[in-house]
Amino acid sequence: MEFISLIRPKRLDFLTTMTPEEEAAMALHKDYVRDMIAQGKIFLQGGAPDGTISVLIYRVDTAIEARRLFYSDPAVIAGIGYPELYPLDIGHLADR
Repeated sequence: MEFISLIRPKRLDFLTTMTPEEEAAMALHKDYVRDMIAQGKIFLQGGAPDGTISVLIYRVDTAIEARRLFYSDPAVIAGIGYPELYPLDIGHLADR
């Protein structure tokens, strides 16, 4: 199963005006994502031109696992943005 998560910032200039606490949360988020990629639980990470600071695609066995990983993300825990999690139906995936 795949799920997509988004974290939309609470302010448009978030990336240039982060507080020290937000910078710490983002550093923990990056470490968390790297660990999940190493475990094979996340297979895509990025941002978006609309200001979305985190786009992740999880590959998991259950929706419960997706929610557990999502709500364990330090950025979600810190409340640095508006987090969203949706099931994703990948129709085609090309090799890069």
